[in-house]
Order: sequence, then C-alpha cells, then structure tokens
Amino acid sequence: MKIQLAAAMAAALLCAAAQAQDTDVGAKDNAKVSAETARANFARTIVLAADDVRAFAPPPAGFADAQPGRAQGKVETFTYASSVTNKRRTANVWLPPGYDKSHRYPVLYLLHGIGGNQDEWRGYVRAQDVLDNLAAAGKIVPMIVVMPNGRALADDRAPPENKVFTPENAAGFARFERDLLDSLVPAVDAAYPTLKDSAHRAIGGLSMGGGQALNFGLGHPEAFNWVAGFSPAPNTEAPAKLAGEAAQAKGKLKLVYLSCGNRDGLINVAQGVHRQLREQGVAHVWNVDGYGHDRDSWAENLYHYAQLLFR
Repeated sequence: MKIQLAAAMAAALLCAAAQAQDTDVGAKDNAKVSAETARANFARTIVLAADDVRAFAPPPAGFADAQPGRAQGKVETFTYASSVTNKRRTANVWLPPGYDKSHRYPVLYLLHGIGGNQDEWRGYVRAQDVLDNLAAAGKIVPMIVVMPNGRALADDRAPPENKVFTPENAAGFARFERDLLDSLVPAVDAAYPTLKDSAHRAIGGLSMGGGQALNFGLGHPEAFNWVAGFSPAPNTEAPAKLAGEAAQAKGKLKLVYLSCGNRDGLINVAQGVHRQLREQGVAHVWNVDGYGHDRDSWAENLYHYAQLLFR
C-alpha cells in the first residue's frame, strides 16, 4: 500500500507540474506546485466514454506469481557506457527460459515510473514472474527484456519522496531519449544475440515510463515498431502530435497499445491519445481495466502486451 501511494503521489505531482508548464510559466514556477494541489489533481472526477472498457479478459489467478517447478528465465545486471551522463549505467535484463546464445532474439524495453529505477519492473511489478509464466505456457515469442533506469542523470538513484518531482529529476527522464537510442540499444545489441532491426524491437512503460515509451517509440519508428504506454503520465507529448507521428509511420508500426485503469486519476492522458489515434485512423489496442494507478494494472497489461509482440 505504501508503494502504491508513493507511486500515485509521484504521478499526481507530475500531473500538477505539467499543468503549471502548460500555462507557459517558467521552470521557477514549478516550485508553486504543492502536495495539496497534486492530491486535488489526482482526485479529479473521472469521466468514462462508452469505449473505455476492457479489451481483454483478466489474466488467470497467479499469472504474476512465481510457480515452483516451472522453467524460469534469468534476470542479470547489465552495465553500459552512457554518452549522455558520461558514466556507466545499469539495467536489468531478463533472458528467457532456454536462452541460447546461438539464437537471435527480439527485444522489449520496459521503462519505469518517476519514483522508480531499473528495479521497479522486477521488484514491484514482478515482470519476471509474468514473463516466466507466459514463456512456460508457450504464450510469448522468446524475447530478451531490458529494464533500464530511465533517469539519465549522473546521479540516477531514485530520489526520496520529497524530491520525486524536481526540475532536475524530471529532466533526467527527457534526457533518457538520447541515452536509450545512442547508448543503451547499441550496447544491448553488441552484448546479446538480438535481432537488430526495428521490426524486432518493442518499447513499453508505466506512468512516467509510459509517457516516455509513447514519446520515444512513436517519435522513432526507425527504432521501435511495437509501442505501449501503460497509465501514461502527463510527460506524454500532445496527443495530436503523437497520433500524427503514428499516422505517418503506419507502414512501419506493428502495434500501438494503450491502457489505463478506470479508477486512475490520470486516465485523461491515455484517453486523449486514444481519441486522437482513432480520429487519425491509427489502429491500436485500448484496454481500460478496473484498477487505479498501480501494479495490478501494469502487471495485467504486460501480460496482454507481451503476448501480442513479434507475431
């Protein structure tokens, strides 16, 4: 519960800050964002449309739990040199059960939220258990999954709660675009037997990472042909811009996947992207589950998204 509250408050702070920035004020005005404003913003009325419904049935019980006796993948630590921070950075890499260096694999990049780091998907969402169970059931294409630190700062540690939203912390998430494209992806392709083209590279993320995934993925179809945003936060670029990029990349994009919970105060962000994609004729998945801004939604949507990839 404490982790869920921290994640929700981090998103709320980001939401309030984004509104401050939308009024064309300077960075110094971010200091006016208060916890009270953030709470009010996060608790605003949720308005659901007729199509804000589940696209999939809920996963089976235990889908995100370790299952004794089943073949398991391996999570290992990977480090790489960053041209953005000029330091070595760390990511977690999931290798599928039966990983074979003589075989080439597609790659999924999973990005965390504003208060997290490379361990959020592994520790909080339990992505490796979701993936292990899917792999054991033969429901996913064997793939490598990279869980990086999406905060491209010299000091990229997760900040204390009172510093989750600062201009410096938020700037690290924007800087990660070049870190991802120029440093991490080439390093992963050099270290692992990957399929090195955009048709075999996917990106997804939760909350702040969901915004990053939509921004970076739809903005760079030459790098990613499979793009997902789970509960995307207000760092998400303007829906019309993203939908326009997706429309221009129709010949390249294999899948655009959007999700959010119907009890998530930030659902308007994902709704805006969904509606613009629809208006601009971009086929996509729109899955609205029954959760708030929390791991249950993110684990379920990883479960669904992973099964669609690289088909």
